[in-house]
Amino acid sequence: MLVLVAPGQGAQTPGFLTPWLELPGLADRLGAWSEVAGIDLVAYGTTADADEIRDTAVAQPLLVAAALAAAEALGAVPDVLAGHSVGEFAAAALAGVLTHEQALGLVRARAQAMAKAAAVTETGMTAVLGGVEEDVLAAIERHGLTPANINGAGQIVAGGTLEQLAAFKDDAPARARLIPLKVAGAFHTSHMATAVDALREAAWDVVPGDPRVTLLSNADGRPAASGAEFVQRLISQISSPVRWDLCMATMAELGVTRMIELLPGGTLTGLAKRGLRGVETVALKTPDDLDAARELIK
Repeated sequence: MLVLVAPGQGAQTPGFLTPWLELPGLADRLGAWSEVAGIDLVAYGTTADADEIRDTAVAQPLLVAAALAAAEALGAVPDVLAGHSVGEFAAAALAGVLTHEQALGLVRARAQAMAKAAAVTETGMTAVLGGVEEDVLAAIERHGLTPANINGAGQIVAGGTLEQLAAFKDDAPARARLIPLKVAGAFHTSHMATAVDALREAAWDVVPGDPRVTLLSNADGRPAASGAEFVQRLISQISSPVRWDLCMATMAELGVTRMIELLPGGTLTGLAKRGLRGVETVALKTPDDLDAARELIK
């Protein structure tokens, strides 16, 4: 059983789209999507520096467009689809819940609203690697933080104000390593509440389709019952924790044996190697990885 997964914010690196533009038609496709996304996807994916693509309003549409473009180049029909955070919009489009243009339009609204929400208070996120999960969660709660991403495989991401994160650093859980993330705000926490309302308004006239394949939700890891339900979850997920651990648990329940991570791959396949042992993985980073991915599909 094959799952395609789409990564979330933070996976982007400067110039990661450059080798992909050599594929026939891909530059034209990204050019057309740029009109919908409201940014020059080709420029940001090739010549922009790390600070420029760290901007939430840039990173989110760039990542969704990259995942969709890579999926088209791959041409696979998976059994299961899932995305991490903003990657859920790519998964929704590939499952037929949204059109590609609807997904990019909603991501544009989401990214702008989240950037605006992040500017209200100085917030951030810190990855916690290792430690005992109960101790990590207790320390996060003790400092008024939110476990914004519970990723499984010994990784939890805490989100909150910079003051809270500084105090958390000085009171780190035993045997845990803390890594501040290069993100613009505390995503998937209450600090994003205003962005929920903005995305709900943007999605008001969207008529979703029902998923053509099993589509997992970050809310609880379970398959979506309908396209309408999934879109509502996309909206509320902005201020709610990402439960990637539960998504991986459902993949195991379903009997997933192969995983391909769409561009820019590496993060989710890395988690799978620790949390889904025995599952074969391929991460799409450059077009050279397409052959390995197609071989895995066979």
